[in-house]
Amino acid sequence: MTFVYICLCVILYFNAAASQQFRYDYKYIREVNGWMKHHKIPATFPDARVRCQLEGGVLASPKTEALSYVMRRLMKGTHSETTGIFTGIHALFSKGDFHSIDGTPLERMKLQWMPSEPDNLNYDERCIVMVSNGSIADVNCFDVYPYICYKEKTKNVALTECGTIDREYFMDPRAENCYKFHWVARNWTRAFMACAAEGAYLAIVNSETEATVLKELFAKYPKEKTLFAFNTDITLIGFHDWEDRIVWNTIHGQSLEDAGYFAFGENQPDQNQIASVKCGGLWRNGQLDDIWCDQRMTFICEKPVDSLLEEGSLDI
Repeated sequence: MTFVYICLCVILYFNAAASQQFRYDYKYIREVNGWMKHHKIPATFPDARVRCQLEGGVLASPKTEALSYVMRRLMKGTHSETTGIFTGIHALFSKGDFHSIDGTPLERMKLQWMPSEPDNLNYDERCIVMVSNGSIADVNCFDVYPYICYKEKTKNVALTECGTIDREYFMDPRAENCYKFHWVARNWTRAFMACAAEGAYLAIVNSETEATVLKELFAKYPKEKTLFAFNTDITLIGFHDWEDRIVWNTIHGQSLEDAGYFAFGENQPDQNQIASVKCGGLWRNGQLDDIWCDQRMTFICEKPVDSLLEEGSLDI
């Protein structure tokens, strides 16, 4: 009987664990039935909103007393306790009409304004910060504050073999890593941000085999399956000249030769004599190219295969 009881407890524990996985860098918090991550490095509201979205959550708003309490608890003992944090409450669509990212009106939230707030300074304060006592103030959305991302727990949250809930990542056994093709174009720095937010990085080619994997992935997205790309025959990957003209390195600091793949296309690189920062791209034939970093292109993210349970993902 004791053995059966122990087995049942183990099964219940791992079932609970499996139901509470999201990301290794998010913490599951019972009070809000979801996962939260405190971004301590300040950002503008637009960048904070995009980062949370790319991570699979939303910019947290103190819509309930429980969310307000947990957000204030996460701020305690950090720089955020002094500065306050961006919330997901904004009036970007209509001045004065504040709503959370998911559409909850400010009037439905039990929040108190700070003294002399809101003041709509210069008629240009469309975002809201919350300070450590739970009161709020309107601020310019392009000021910078720390922020918190929130992912509500749903029955459908389940990690794939790539250690993510994002079903667009797939594991290729030839390269033993996971990949995702982003068919909506961004410039190189935004692509870098998008991959990082997803727990990945801009793809690095380490071999002819991996070049083939990326080439085949790119081939699944012809011109008509991409949006806003400056050039639909090139996709962004993770190498850069690091402002050093002809010296090309991966985003992990290796030379392309040491990384294992240095196959530029014919007459490439072709812009190295111009004193400007250059970024890395991949032609549809699997060869490398140098491009202007501000050009919008599709891009490929690479993600190591994560273990399913990592520190920080559970609070049970």
